[in-house]
Amino acid sequence: MSTEQRGLSGRRAVCPGSFDPVTSGHLDIIERSAYLFDTVVVAVGTNMSKNALFAPQERVEMLVEACRPWPGVEVRLFSGLLVEFCAAHDIAAIVKGLRFVSDFDYELQMAQMNKQLSGIDTVFMPTAAQWSYVSSSLVREVATLGGDVDQFLPPQVAARTAERVRQRAAETG
Repeated sequence: MSTEQRGLSGRRAVCPGSFDPVTSGHLDIIERSAYLFDTVVVAVGTNMSKNALFAPQERVEMLVEACRPWPGVEVRLFSGLLVEFCAAHDIAAIVKGLRFVSDFDYELQMAQMNKQLSGIDTVFMPTAAQWSYVSSSLVREVATLGGDVDQFLPPQVAARTAERVRQRAAETG
């Protein structure tokens, strides 16, 4: 069945997240979304946590590079309410990857709130099995403790992550 037959033609979706760093699991969801929607906006949150490895603009740069194979994918920074970002960019759906049942519990509540606030729907996409245990926070932790995280990241992101971890280790002595 084509996207026109499913009613998705001309539709824009958003894949929001912190992407600190972008993992192969994130890219799997983005790629699969790009086949369902004409345009997928990868919305990089600007809210910085104390444990952030990369600044928001660095995350955008890495995502632009990693998403280059998919012409319908755009990468943008966002702050504030996601539904306001969606309204400002004519986005019809939010795509969220789910790894575990616990993800669903939280994301369902968020989806229902977003629907109530704006009428926008959320599409839940199960993460591919080989990435189900991978999260940015776990990758950051393993990398910071000296573990090899190359298998979980695109090559250019793995190189930048290793370099950032080395820089931080040198700064803290």
